[in-house]
Parts: sequence; C-alpha cells; structure tokens
Amino acid sequence: MIIQPTSLAALTWAGAASGASADSWRVGAVLAARTLGYSEQAKLVLQIGSLTVEAEPPGTQLPSQFQVRVLSLGAEPKLEILGGPPLDQAVSRALRERLPQQNGYAPLLATLGALAQRPLLRQLPPPLRAALALLEHSIRTPVEIAHAAGLQEAVKRSGLFLESQLAHPQTDLGMLGEDDWKAALLRLAATLDRGSPAHPPGDHTETAPPLAQRGLVAQPRAPMPESAQPGEVDSLLVRLHGEVHAALARLEVAQLETQASGAWMIEIPLQGEGGQDILQLQMTPHEDDPEQPTAWVLGFAIDLPRLGPVQGELQLRGLRLSVRLWAQRTETTARLERLFGELGQQLTANGLLLDQLTCQTGLPQPPGSRSAVLLKATA
Repeated sequence: MIIQPTSLAALTWAGAASGASADSWRVGAVLAARTLGYSEQAKLVLQIGSLTVEAEPPGTQLPSQFQVRVLSLGAEPKLEILGGPPLDQAVSRALRERLPQQNGYAPLLATLGALAQRPLLRQLPPPLRAALALLEHSIRTPVEIAHAAGLQEAVKRSGLFLESQLAHPQTDLGMLGEDDWKAALLRLAATLDRGSPAHPPGDHTETAPPLAQRGLVAQPRAPMPESAQPGEVDSLLVRLHGEVHAALARLEVAQLETQASGAWMIEIPLQGEGGQDILQLQMTPHEDDPEQPTAWVLGFAIDLPRLGPVQGELQLRGLRLSVRLWAQRTETTARLERLFGELGQQLTANGLLLDQLTCQTGLPQPPGSRSAVLLKATA
C-alpha cells in the first residue's frame, strides 16, 4: 500500500525539508507512523516521523502503529506502508463474492410495503405469509429505540451479531429466530428459494455498501413498485426474491468488514409513518486513546420524510460528551436547535459533561470511493 501526501497538516514540505526532519525524510528511510484519528473533513490523520499528514482512508484498516518507507520526495512524495496486516484470504474471498450481490434495504422495504397493500397477499402459501410476517415483526419502531435498553436490543438484533449469539450456550434460539433481522431474512430467503431456486440479481444502484471506510449515508425511502397490473403479486415476489438475497449480502459485507476495520456499521430498519426508514449507526473506539477504554465515537444517519437527511457524531471520553449534528434542511436545523436545552438537561441528569452541542445546515461530505492500493493525502 502506498501513501502519497501532497501537503502537511501543520507544516509545508519546503519548511519540513529545511528543518530537522530533512535528514529523516530521505529516499529509502524507514519512519515510524501511527494513526491519530480523523479530521473534521473525514480525512485520516497520521503522524509520520515528526510530521503530521492528512490522508484519505484506505480500503483496509491501518494498525494503530506501523512503519513506512520513503520511496520518493518532491511535491508529491510516496511512502510505502510496511507490515500492514492483510485481510484473511477467506474473508477477502467472501467480500469479493458478496459485494457485487449486495444492495441496500430501501428497495426491499418498499417491495414489502407494496405487498402488504395487496388483497391477493392472503392467497399466498401459509409458509410464505408466515415468513413475511416474521420479517415485518423484526422491524423496530421509533418508540422501541427511544431509550437505551431498546436501542441496545435493536443493535443486538440487527443481524450483525446473529452467529455470535447462536454460539452462546444461553441464547434463547426461539426468541432470537423471531426478533433477529438476519434470521428473518434467512427464513424468507429459504422460503422463496423453494419456489424459485435461481434468484435474479438485485438493483445495485440505490446505496453504497455499509463499509466502515465509506462513512455514513442517510438513505431515503425507495419508491414503491407500480401497481394495478394483472399477475402483479407474482412479479412482486420475483422482485422480492432478488432483494432479500441482496439485503443478506449487504449484511454479510458489514459482518466481514467488521473483522478488518474494528468498527461496527449497523443498519436498523424502522417502522415510520406510511413506510419504513433506515437508521445507520457507526461505532468506533478511539484508537488514539488506548488508555481510555470508554472513549468511543458514535455516528448515525437517517433520512425521515418530515426532517430530511440528518447525521450526527457523538464523541464520548469517559463522562465527557461532544455532540455534532448536521441537517440538510434549514428548518430541520432550527427544529433541532430548539430541543438543545431539553437535551442538555437530560444528558446532565445522567451524569454526563456536555462539552459541545451544535447543529449545522448541510451534510458532511462523505469520504467517497477509496482505493485499497493508493492513499492520497491532503492538508
């Protein structure tokens, strides 16, 4: 893997070359490097030798400490990362297989909503109707996640942790099968497979895969399929077949990436007004604060019909909390700011020290596509 800085976060290359770091930044030199976290522009901040650079995060997770070799200098020096841990071959192979198959939950939820409105749905075979009802039951409500215990349960039942819970000897398998999102998807997929073994590929244009290095994306509802056509339920079931398998692939991509990134990207379908919404959560430990085990960054993104896209980032260090919110609509920003007083009181009542609470109009820029081979750095 190559790092290609174009400038420094604190110093210019000219200043660095004329200072004490000039000797260390020579071609062939091996320098110590460590990750410092992320900047406000979602850039990866690295300390390399005595200098600090900002870079676009790579396609794989960097260790907290590593070494780089200087390959070239000049306006755009190149640094080779030494000893970076590659993904396990089995994980890499599984990712390559699932990434082309995956798709977001929004098209699946729209098709489920369309099916629920069809009177002919009552004529479907009982096993299929039971599988559809189980999947609908696994969709959480806003009331259920409005408190800590409910949100924790929704995270546990998001499908990301299904296999680990199955391996736990004290797990209630019956309850898990009824509440877990992935378990419900697997049951519906198996039921549909019995009627149509070869599922068509899903539509891969809706949303990016939920990989930690791609950042949070507020996902709007997908439009419901057009209705009032003969044989409509059959066509919806064909569509549903592909979308269920695409959703399973998306969830498995998130599970595989968690092993490599050390962060959790979780998507929770929610039952909203007149449709379903998707709450995306990203939980990352503070890699730059190993002495503080309670240091975490929690990000979230959601697109609600009444509020529009909203994103947030909560940084927790011990009992100190910083909250930053972003809303695409100006009226949503004003609406959230009117709740700041009540929110601050609730946080204080729970023993937290609020260092920052802000809301900005406009969403933060997503990191965008990143290569696992080339890392471009900017100040």
